[in-house]
Amino acid sequence: MNKIPVYFMPGLAASVTIFERILLPQDQFEMILLEWEIPLLDETLSQYAKRIALKVTHENPVLIGVSFGGILIQEMAQFLKVRKLIIISSVKSNQEFPISLKLAKTTKAYKLIPTSLLVNIENLAKFSFGKKISTKIKLYEKFLSVRDIHYLDWAIEQVILWERTEIDKNVFHIHGDADEVFPIKNTQNCIVVKGGTHVMILTKYKWLNENLPRIILG
Repeated sequence: MNKIPVYFMPGLAASVTIFERILLPQDQFEMILLEWEIPLLDETLSQYAKRIALKVTHENPVLIGVSFGGILIQEMAQFLKVRKLIIISSVKSNQEFPISLKLAKTTKAYKLIPTSLLVNIENLAKFSFGKKISTKIKLYEKFLSVRDIHYLDWAIEQVILWERTEIDKNVFHIHGDADEVFPIKNTQNCIVVKGGTHVMILTKYKWLNENLPRIILG
């Protein structure tokens, strides 16, 4: 039996270690982990997605993206023929953004974010994973490896200025009802994980390991 290739893309500034607890049955699936690369000068999200899509070498793959990685794989899908798109703790269009992100776009307030402060692990962890994790900063430090200021400036801008307004009905969306970065009240048509926060890829791995195979094959 041919194994189904499943590509995983981590969230903003995160490394592939966030997937260390995700285990899919090895007889059915091949897991491939994608990493963030430093964006080129003036590279658009679409251009970046096209570049990362070149790393997908299997035919008819499944793409799974977390948070900003979920936004990226939706852009990558324009350059690939995919079997399934699954986003976790993410959004399907800018209509699902919280009001704070919508305001940041209209006021251009995101340009005032001193990204040099995000190189500090505590600030970066709160920014990428949500404020509630402050008690476990040390625990999360190993998951955040991309601390390049150019990347952080670029990534924040790409999220806030994401232009997608139409939701792709083919995207499977898994979302926690306690997500504080993308509150569930703004989210349409998703598979709800009770008690799942923005870091549920780490905390709800048992649920994901149990249900991802069914969602991929379903």
